[in-house]
Amino acid sequence: MGRKGAAFPKGLRGTGDGPSGKILFHPQWPLGLRGTALAATVLALLGVVAFGVIREATTTGREAAPALSRPVAAPPPRPAWTRAEEAYIKALWPIHGEVERSAVRLSLGKIFYKTGELKKADLKTRADAALASYRRAEERLRALQPPLSLAASHDEYLAAVRLFQQAALEVLKMFDDGDDGHLLAAYPLSQEGTDKIREVGVKFWQDEFPPH
Repeated sequence: MGRKGAAFPKGLRGTGDGPSGKILFHPQWPLGLRGTALAATVLALLGVVAFGVIREATTTGREAAPALSRPVAAPPPRPAWTRAEEAYIKALWPIHGEVERSAVRLSLGKIFYKTGELKKADLKTRADAALASYRRAEERLRALQPPLSLAASHDEYLAAVRLFQQAALEVLKMFDDGDDGHLLAAYPLSQEGTDKIREVGVKFWQDEFPPH
């Protein structure tokens, strides 16, 4: 009974006529074309996921401190005014009202004069009235006795009124030499006075001077 030929695994084949023939090995990829494409896709996805995890870890480490920072607390409310402070602010209010009206009236007068809507004589009348008003305000301010806590604000307001006086005097010079350039020279003086009054007003009358 003849021997059956030895069974070779798949991928092996003999050459020659007998068992002594050479055996050649031809490895075959276990996955087909579709499987190969699927494996490549999975590997690519794993690479993307790994990159994302590493990037997230490094980014989180850098941003951890800001994320854990506490929100900035609002400033505490200002303490209530004392009786002496309230009395001073109450006495200052009518003075402030007169100064403010005079400053606005003179400022509008200068604008109307430049646009031809106000005569030169009428502008002089407004400048004279404003100067008299500022001088009265200074006298009334000097008569006040501010508490120590408001002394700096008092001095600031007094300095503003004096700046308004200088601005009015500068405007009146134009009626002596006829030079309208005095209007421009008066502007920075009145503007500085306005800024000083606003600084005081924000502290005392927040309804009139809302903070920006």
